[in-house]
Parts: sequence; structure tokens; C-alpha cells
Amino acid sequence: MTRVSRRVLLAIGALTLAVALALAYQAGKLPGFRSGDQGAGAGPSGGARGERIVTVTVSKTRLEDVPVTIDAVGTVQALNTVTIRTQVDGRLLRLAFTEGQDVHKGDILAEIDPALYQAQYDQAVAKKAQDEANLANARVDLARYERLVVGNFASKQKHATQKATVAQLEALVRADKAAIDNAKTTLDYATIRSPIDGRAGIRLVDVGNILHASDSTGIVVITQLKPIYVVFTLPQQALPAVQKAQAKGAAKVVALGPDNATPIETGELSVIDNQIDQMTGTVRLKATFANQTLSLWPGQFVNVRLMLDTLKNVLVAPSHAVQRGPSGAFVYVLGANDVATMREVTTGRQDEKIAVIASGIQPGDVVLTSGFSKLSDGAKIQVVSAPSAADADSADASGEEERAKPGRGAAPRAPGGRMKK
Repeated sequence: MTRVSRRVLLAIGALTLAVALALAYQAGKLPGFRSGDQGAGAGPSGGARGERIVTVTVSKTRLEDVPVTIDAVGTVQALNTVTIRTQVDGRLLRLAFTEGQDVHKGDILAEIDPALYQAQYDQAVAKKAQDEANLANARVDLARYERLVVGNFASKQKHATQKATVAQLEALVRADKAAIDNAKTTLDYATIRSPIDGRAGIRLVDVGNILHASDSTGIVVITQLKPIYVVFTLPQQALPAVQKAQAKGAAKVVALGPDNATPIETGELSVIDNQIDQMTGTVRLKATFANQTLSLWPGQFVNVRLMLDTLKNVLVAPSHAVQRGPSGAFVYVLGANDVATMREVTTGRQDEKIAVIASGIQPGDVVLTSGFSKLSDGAKIQVVSAPSAADADSADASGEEERAKPGRGAAPRAPGGRMKK
């Protein structure tokens, strides 16, 4: 048999097999397939496929006030941090604080051996007393010369000399007073006090060590925790909105926990930096928190939510109810006779919970929040959760799985911000 004849026979066999399979399919003889006349009517709205009921959860749209916010990551900074150092040389006699203790301005923290500085102070006091005695004697002599000069019993030269002596002794007494003040100040430096209210850290030196004013290592670090700062950065594109919010008054800032949802502390925006970082295109901001419960700690990283504005009385729906297709955003609305109806919508701000709907649906419409992979326009549905105006976040596990698929769920976030139009 030639090669051409073999090819012809194989082609005839393949054609015969295809025709046989087609006839069997039409007759409904193939396992798992209905007959051709039944399959021809099957489709999205009719036949066996159209009659399939999709189980869904729903939520009712509503009007409410929506805060306009932007998220960032911030670093907690102490209001004041002071490293306590000695201003005089000497042996450390005593530490008057406990590590981790809250201290107040003026509290004694440590004592340096004051013996040398006490002696210098006493010496300055004695020197002043000596000079004051000399001054008193010189003034008596001056008064005597003044009487003698009037009666021409003494020369005017001696009177002038005595007058100059009194002036010199008066200046010497003033110098002694300054020396006493200097010695007193140095003596006071031997007792080290806290310059601020705050919390003492771990001590950096032990009792008995010789300390010098030139030492780079201090005795302890005092950190002020109430109030406290949080410093964070935002993209330069957000600066006009932040300035607008700040012009209306101190903008509210919320420090959030690691889940980016649990509020830790609420404060106010206090400073917008005076320049933009050209390397990163961001601007630094500083918020102040009362921190009465010490929930914020210096050096801590926290999520920050800055309140920019509030959208009044806008239509909102659950964020996961909004889907996106080639033509844009759309939602499925519960129609009459438990039928899903697709509606194209225009969205505004959107986050992980709610989406602002600008047009396409009305307040009170019931939107579907799950089962999107099986839904189509006109599909029959079965609701497993009753519509509720307060149940914007309700969705079953299947809805969560649908939102986790690529291309579904909330709109992408703007860089450095929380939501994107």
C-alpha cells in the first residue's frame, strides 16, 4: 500500500468517527450529555443551565456621612528627650531615682561629692567678709580726712588717696560677691536635678564612679511621654488637601493598631514641614497625642489615619459589592422574582469596607455581595441573608473568596493614601 493510499484511509476513518460521535451526541447516547434538542435551548436564561439558582448574600444601600481620610505609617517620637550629664567633676555619691520611674522637673536624680565645691564656697564667703571689714575701716578714715580737710588740718592729696582706697575696696567686695555666686552655682551643680517631666530610662553609670563634665556618656536619659509626637510622611500630591483641612482647624489624626483598624489614640495635626523631600517626593507631618494611657511609645511604628473631610449624606454600598468589567464598575441588584439585575455604576471614594456610589442605583436598593463567579444578568438567585441597612459589612465565606480572586474587589489604593477615586 502506497503512502498516499494510507493517508486517504486514515482521513476517511477519522471523518467516519467524527460523524458517529456527532450522531451519538444528538441522540443523547454519550455519558454526561443531553440530547441535542435539549442542549439547544440551554443558556443563561432558559433550559437546565438557566434554571440553576445561585446562592448569594445581599446588603441594602443607604445614605450616610463618609469621612475622607488618608493613611500613612508613622514613627512615635518623644516630646522631649534629655541625657542627664554632670556639669562638675567628682565621685558619684548617690542615684536618687529608680529605673523606669516617672520624675518631675526639679526632682533630684544624682549627687556628686560636694566637699571640694563646698570648701570653695566657704572660702569665697570668708574672703568677702574680710574685704567688707577693710572697706568699713577705709570709710571711717575717709570720713575723718573729710573733716580735717575742711579745717585745713590735712592735705587734699591724702583725702583723695583715701577716697580711691574706699572705691577699690567697694569693687573688691562686689568681686567677692560674684565669686560667692560662682561658688554657689558650682556647688549646686553637684546636686543633679531633672530639667523636665518624664520617665527615667536605664541608668548609664553606677554609684562610685568618677564623673567628668567632658564625659560623652551621661547618667540617665529622661524621656517626656505626655504628650507625645507621631511623625509621618505623605505624597506631595496630598499636600493641598491636607492644607485645606488644616485651614479649617486642627485636623484629627488617629493612630491605629497593626490591623489598621483598631484605634490606639486620637490626636491633632500640629505641624506640616516647610519643604518637600525632593528625593522621595513626600512631605513630613507631625501630630500630637495626649498619650494619657501611654499606649504610644517612642520609637514605635504605627499606622496613621488623617481625617481630611467628610462627605455629607452620600449613597454608600459595601465595597465588595462593586465589581469591575470591561465597561467599568457595576453591581448586581436584587430584582423582582429573585432575579439578579446588573447595573453600571459610577463610584467615588472607596476603601476596604464601603464604596460611595455617585450614580447607577438608588438608596434602598438591595445589592448582591457574593456569588459573583456564578452570576450573570438575569440569573435566578436565592438570598441567604435578609437585607439590612446596618449590615454593610456582611458577606459569607464565598463572598470573601470571590473578592480574593485577581481582578475583583475594591479599587486600587493611591500611593501613600487610603483610597482612590
